[in-house]
Amino acid sequence: MTADSDSGPRLTRALDSLRGLSVGDALGSQFFVPAHYPLLKRRELPEGPWQWTDDTEMAASVVAVLAGHGRIDQDALARSFADHHDFDRGYGPAVNRMLRLVREGGDWRELAAALFDGRGSWGNGAAMRIAPLGAWYADDPEQATHQAEISAYVTHQHREAVMGAMAVAAAAAFAAGAAGPPTPEALLDGVIGLVPRSAVGAGLRRARDMLDYDDASTVAAVLGCGRRTSAHDTVPFALWAAAKGLGDFEGAFWRTAQVGGDVDTNCAIVGGVLAGAAAGAPPRQWLERTEALPRWLAARAV
Repeated sequence: MTADSDSGPRLTRALDSLRGLSVGDALGSQFFVPAHYPLLKRRELPEGPWQWTDDTEMAASVVAVLAGHGRIDQDALARSFADHHDFDRGYGPAVNRMLRLVREGGDWRELAAALFDGRGSWGNGAAMRIAPLGAWYADDPEQATHQAEISAYVTHQHREAVMGAMAVAAAAAFAAGAAGPPTPEALLDGVIGLVPRSAVGAGLRRARDMLDYDDASTVAAVLGCGRRTSAHDTVPFALWAAAKGLGDFEGAFWRTAQVGGDVDTNCAIVGGVLAGAAAGAPPRQWLERTEALPRWLAARAV
């Protein structure tokens, strides 16, 4: 831990966000199971325990690095990602290979830059893990976007992936602010003001214009819902759903999950954004059914 006198409250917020992220991730992943489709339509919970995926595993590394360094240290983050990489958690093939090579001594800078013929990945992986960082920087959303940008480059160096991570971090920072959750309009306006021009930014502006819509399926048809697993196909809808669900984790989860797409990642982003504030905590029953956070995180961050 750092000597920063504010590290205690920051870590508490980040861990709260991480727990919300893990619930969204683990419960969302249950609805990739065909037998559970009827439960989703009825908004009923499957039997536990629910196992989380790479979204939570990577987010735990983000929190561990923040707890240990007080900021994002890219080398430490890359080492943590590689050391705790569990192949069976649902990582994409490119990241699986990259993290294996990092463990074997490869340079994450070269490996991340070389992905997809040198364009870098524009996937939603940098965004899915970053909400706890936003909660950590609830007192400084601008710094949240800066640290999110730094964190994204460890695995995702395409501009859109970076913008997606910045947007989610900003949303989580605003949602966890000391004044309490903002209005949906204020949340998205704040995020839009901190995200440079990009496809993600354009999607966020469309999401802002659709806040008066109640049909999530219509919004997802316009914004995307992660079916292509790109940042710009994921983040605008996820932050629309988060903005619509501030202070209501349960309602926000069902609204997000019902549209399909990359359900675990969409719900991880929404859960992480909401749960950094006490009003957005997941129901206790849901926490109890969700796999516990990694033991190695407790040893390093608590």
